[in-house]
Amino acid sequence: MKRFLLALPLLHGAFYALAAAAEEAEEMAPLVVEGGRVADVSATQVKSADLAEALFKNLPGVSLVRRSGIANDIILRGQKKDNINILVDGAKIYGACPNRMDPPTSHILTSNVEAVDVVEGPYDVENFGTLSGAVEVTTREPEAGLHGNLQLNLGRWNYRKAVGTLSGGNDRVRALATFSHEESDPYEDGDGNDFMGQMRASMTSPMTHYKPEYQDLKAYKKRSFLGKLIFDLTTEQQLKLSYTANRSDDILYPSTPMDALYDDSDIWTLDYSVRDLGRWSRLLEVSLYYSRADHPMSNFYRNASGPGSANQMTNHMKSRIGGFRLKNAMEMDEASELRYGIDASRRNWDGVFEGSGTMAGITGIKGIDDVDTDNLGLFVEYERDFDRFNLKLGGRYDDTRIEPGTGPLPRNDYHGVSAFALGTWQWSQTTRLFGGIGRSHRVPDARELYYRMAPMMPGGMPMVVGNPNLDQTSNTEVDLGVKTDADNLSLDAKIFYSRLGDFIFYNDSKMMYRFENMDATLWGFSLNGSWNLNADLWLDFGIAYQRGRKKDPLSGQSDTDMPEIPPLKGNLAVNWQYAPGGVAKAEVVASDAWTHFDADNGEQRLSGWGTVNLNVRHRIGEHLRLVGGIDNLFDKSYAVSNTYKDLSLITAGGGEVMLLNEPGRYYYLNASISF
Repeated sequence: MKRFLLALPLLHGAFYALAAAAEEAEEMAPLVVEGGRVADVSATQVKSADLAEALFKNLPGVSLVRRSGIANDIILRGQKKDNINILVDGAKIYGACPNRMDPPTSHILTSNVEAVDVVEGPYDVENFGTLSGAVEVTTREPEAGLHGNLQLNLGRWNYRKAVGTLSGGNDRVRALATFSHEESDPYEDGDGNDFMGQMRASMTSPMTHYKPEYQDLKAYKKRSFLGKLIFDLTTEQQLKLSYTANRSDDILYPSTPMDALYDDSDIWTLDYSVRDLGRWSRLLEVSLYYSRADHPMSNFYRNASGPGSANQMTNHMKSRIGGFRLKNAMEMDEASELRYGIDASRRNWDGVFEGSGTMAGITGIKGIDDVDTDNLGLFVEYERDFDRFNLKLGGRYDDTRIEPGTGPLPRNDYHGVSAFALGTWQWSQTTRLFGGIGRSHRVPDARELYYRMAPMMPGGMPMVVGNPNLDQTSNTEVDLGVKTDADNLSLDAKIFYSRLGDFIFYNDSKMMYRFENMDATLWGFSLNGSWNLNADLWLDFGIAYQRGRKKDPLSGQSDTDMPEIPPLKGNLAVNWQYAPGGVAKAEVVASDAWTHFDADNGEQRLSGWGTVNLNVRHRIGEHLRLVGGIDNLFDKSYAVSNTYKDLSLITAGGGEVMLLNEPGRYYYLNASISF
């Protein structure tokens, strides 16, 4: 193990060296949302580049954490941050911001995505740290021939987006390149308040307001590139190379004391596979990946930075991870298969404060001090078919070392064994029953262990917010469900119960070491489905609910409600295929009020809400497709994101944290031209 960890820097250096056309159906097929899968994302989710918002809108089990007009975060089954894994073509990416301004979903744009699979529960042993679920993003792939696509999008608040794609090749070599540019003014909520208007309505301190010369800034500007090469070396061997670049400038976060001056990220992947090597290998796969994020957040645009930014404060954070995976699949007999492999990675997180004028004294203070998280995992899966019953078993062993670059903070070592059993019974020709039990782990991240907050006064000492004595979190979970696919009705129902050992909570009652382990329980249910009323009319529907409780209150507190557990949420959509080339959709998305929340740590009651969204997709000829819609038709003013103090948010009048409302009525039009 020590030899492997010493070799990781060499592998990491190698990762540094790694520096579709839209698929058109014959007729306008409906958006595919099956269970936890959203397909054809680049063609249908054209409202904006925000993948988090697209998942929130289409999957009732996914909730949104609104931070800005773009770059938002998600909650899956009451879990977020490192409790869920975000994978892009099998590669991990972590945001650099300790305040979650650039979550993993913000580094991949909807225009580059083919499909998203949401895996719920601890049933993934191939990837490090899948505690309670995973979001697996698959980007677009090239196809043979020559194809091109140009998308132009217009929306309210001066929203502009342009996406160009060129793809081509033959049976041996195929390539794809996609470029995009997107920008928007700050949105207005249902009361007509833009970002500054919401600040004033919440009676926040004038020091947090934008300076007069910056009150007309765009909410964000975002550019991206996706390039992919696929080589079919032989009929049995394939090599894939992929590169994704994300470049964002001047992203405004109105409920946060700082904004992002820029937010840049890169993702490289290399995948090699070979089939039918013999008795011992049906499929051998080797994957390498490297990703990095660069995120300076600053009060430059705020009154707090003083005239001419005399008192500017910047927290410049960087994150990167490199990893590899080797997996082999072999057939044991006609009814069973064994898969096993090795998964290893090094994650680095580093950040330094920079200041000018009265804040010059913070320059050089490390927020996160060059922390390396080295992991080695060994995994195995066994799958067997028994007539109408399928059984899948999995196990994983992890050895993880987390070490700061300098200073007195200690190194942490963690070991964990994860395992699961998952069974599916084909009860009838149209109905399947499934159930599983699993246990998984995730280690604390560098922020939870070591983060230091810069002093607010000149000459002050940084405050240690992280807790270097944290244990890793475990999840022991049971899932049961039924899935039926009748002629006109498709239904997927699930219930789950989860025991979370040493869950990592934020304790606002502490001056230092604010992260704390505490056991908790989490349970919930979901129901998704579709009902075909006739050949041209069908319904999509879904509902999800979770409830979580701490075993005991945190130190110095009395509240046992788990934070960030959204209330009952549901959606209902009516789809009408009014012509072979046209589909119209009307949907209602609604949520109950927040009645269970962690008041001791800054959460507050949120009112229930419901919105109506309209959408039409229409094809004109073979090459032109139009998509138009109106979201929040009745211009409701509401908030979906609560104010857990794990995030640094602005204080509003009355001492509560500022709520950020959702956009009001929003209309958009997308034109797609292809050849």
